Amino acid sequence: MATRLKTAGALTATLTMGAVLAACGGGGPQGAEGEISDDAIKLGVITDLSDIYSELAGPNAVEAVKMAVDDFKKKHGDDAVTDTIEVDSVDHQNKPEIANSSAREMYDRDGVDAIFDVPTSSAALAVATVAKENKKLYFNIGAATTELTGAQCNAYTYHYAYDTYMLANGTGTAVTEQGSDRWYVIYPDYAFGQDMNKSFTEAIEGAGGKVIAADPTPFPNDDFATFMTKAPNLKPKPDVIGTMQAGGDLVNVVKQYNEFDLRKKGVDLAVGLMFDTDIAAIGVEPLSGTLYTTAWFWNMDEQSREWADRFLERTKTRPTFDHAANYSAATQYLEAIQRAGSDDADAVRKELDGREFEDFFARNAKFRAEDHRVVHDAYLAKVKEKDDVEEDFDFTELVDTIPAEDAFRDPADSGCEMG
Repeated sequence: MATRLKTAGALTATLTMGAVLAACGGGGPQGAEGEISDDAIKLGVITDLSDIYSELAGPNAVEAVKMAVDDFKKKHGDDAVTDTIEVDSVDHQNKPEIANSSAREMYDRDGVDAIFDVPTSSAALAVATVAKENKKLYFNIGAATTELTGAQCNAYTYHYAYDTYMLANGTGTAVTEQGSDRWYVIYPDYAFGQDMNKSFTEAIEGAGGKVIAADPTPFPNDDFATFMTKAPNLKPKPDVIGTMQAGGDLVNVVKQYNEFDLRKKGVDLAVGLMFDTDIAAIGVEPLSGTLYTTAWFWNMDEQSREWADRFLERTKTRPTFDHAANYSAATQYLEAIQRAGSDDADAVRKELDGREFEDFFARNAKFRAEDHRVVHDAYLAKVKEKDDVEEDFDFTELVDTIPAEDAFRDPADSGCEMG
């Protein structure tokens, strides 16, 4: 395997079977090589390599895509549609303008065929716009805004892992139905947080609850004292403070929630979005019993554990659902190219739209053609008690499975006009 380094924070790994296939006359199905642009499939990963989302996505999201490439090559060998697959990565620093320029460079200058990940919803929306303009594929993994399958949907963007509707439909509904029906919501003041506030408010009210107050917070932010002081003094007092922050911001919220002893003051905590890396950073004990909704967790069954063990061997850490979904999406993309015999975006779309599939990450899954939402089972989970943790990253207890047909918004309600 050859590896090339790029400057400006970009890493390119070129995986090739090179002279071996050439000497054997291999390299793919008859005639397929001529359908591969630049004689290579090029995958780009735009992610947070250095900031608050770098643990839950970041370098290991890149590694997950590379792992998918390795497994694809092992599976297809001489029958692979091409013998060269490249994986590029760029740090978008959670800034939409950097995500925009990075996507343009990848598509226009570097000839990237598809982009993956892109945590931070404002950045994801920027990349989706560039994908539409360039008629190149984008598989959103890390961002949650429903706008990607709503008013800002497009024919070249697929929303793969999760979204704010899924999170709210699980956690907002469940916590409200359990009796915590007065909420104080705090949310980061950008596209993701605004969408989370909207989705959670709808879910809470749909379950018979009420949002007493909702406040935007700076992003990123390390001081939530104002909001922790406000929560127990609202009239009426909320039963629960719902935090819509993620990554490093979520860690700060939970720490300050405990510092202000809000649970003792009668205000419980509900988390809109949580990853295993967040629980590891915060600690199990402060979060024990906390309900949250997730797209996947690494030890939910043997199929998941088997893949997670391979990921651990490769990266020395357990995967988040972002990592698992990047692997799954890259695999589905490469398999679609293999079926099409081409990396042309429109040919690949024809292979994906309406396709049903199942893998270790996505159960009962389908590429929904109407809005490009990839639907699959989701999970209502609970953080274990400290004494129940049996090994590192064994944080999660399954409470309920939300079937794929119920987990995500009906496309008729999305406002998507696929173009």
